[in-house]
Amino acid sequence: MKKGFKKLKKAYVYSDKKTLFFYILLRVLIVVCMIRELFHGNIQNVMLCILSLFLLLLPNFVEKTFKVDLPSTLEIIIFLFIFSAEILGEINNFYGHIPGWDTILHTLNGFLCASIGFSLVYLLNENSDSVKLSPIFVVLVSFCFSMTVGVAWEFFEYGMDNIFNLDMQKDKYVYKIQTVTLDPKNDNNIVTINGIDHTILYDSNNNKLAELDGYLDIGIHDTMKDLLVNFIGAIVYSIFGYLYIIDHEKHQLAGKFITTKKKEV
Repeated sequence: MKKGFKKLKKAYVYSDKKTLFFYILLRVLIVVCMIRELFHGNIQNVMLCILSLFLLLLPNFVEKTFKVDLPSTLEIIIFLFIFSAEILGEINNFYGHIPGWDTILHTLNGFLCASIGFSLVYLLNENSDSVKLSPIFVVLVSFCFSMTVGVAWEFFEYGMDNIFNLDMQKDKYVYKIQTVTLDPKNDNNIVTINGIDHTILYDSNNNKLAELDGYLDIGIHDTMKDLLVNFIGAIVYSIFGYLYIIDHEKHQLAGKFITTKKKEV
């Protein structure tokens, strides 16, 4: 046990005590959760716990592989994000129990990904004599990087739902639809249906499957909401990033998330 702790501490020798504290605390909580799910016989949740333990290694892997230093603020937020999304969100169903949980995480994801994109270009801009990019271009790349990651994630959710029959794109009741499919003349005219109270689903043998409190939207509202809040998070960091480039001393917030080159020791 003592040897394992020393090895863990050595792996995070460049991290401050706060980072190490959160890393150990969240790993312990995940292991406790995994043991609980084993007793319940929920193998899918056990696999999610194992995945979460591996994901917590990502910051250290990135630092060693690319020879960079992640700021402690960014590392801690990444740890908390992984725990909030996988353990609290998926296993403990915070997505269902706490309104806005998914929205908060997607907004934070937009912010964090923008900071990573910003770091990539900012490092190039600061450490190259031949490359001098304008602040607008740097934050534009930062914003586009974040949105690309957000779109790729929505592709992933759509793929998982359709290939493995999951429900990562959460459904939503709607009470009004506009569609050209119901146009009796098939002339591409929009038919609007208001005040939908309930819908009834039948199978091919006319057996009633379910009665719904409205019309069930399959994922489009969730996807667009996720992309919208990702957009907001990316915009917010891009603004802070622009201010940081203009005046490092006065606007320091963006600097707390900037990855730097590892110092030679």
